[in-house]
Amino acid sequence: MAQASSANIVAFPGRKPGQVGFQRDELTKILDVYGRMVAAGHWRDYAMDFTKDVATFAAFVRHAERPQARIEKRPTLRGKQGMWTLFGEHGQVLKRGHELAGVLAPLERRLLKAVED
Repeated sequence: MAQASSANIVAFPGRKPGQVGFQRDELTKILDVYGRMVAAGHWRDYAMDFTKDVATFAAFVRHAERPQARIEKRPTLRGKQGMWTLFGEHGQVLKRGHELAGVLAPLERRLLKAVED
């Protein structure tokens, strides 16, 4: 039997990914901030949603309410305004960017407390 070269084999030609998701390092950064917010008493629950266009991480004070913060990853906006967006509780855009760390910065600022001498 003759062997086919790997140059001729195309796995699932023309097929796009079924959904957008978070990579391991991205999810680690998000869950790190989430864990610190839980420890500080700001959040208690979270939800993730993955569709063909967007991956969403939402953090809640109570699970029955609107999310207090929502982080979206939209790869289609990578070349324009950045694929990362941070939304506030009322749906307002708090931060957009190309780097996840920069988009998470407003949440991390909430964790800082002034220490008196």
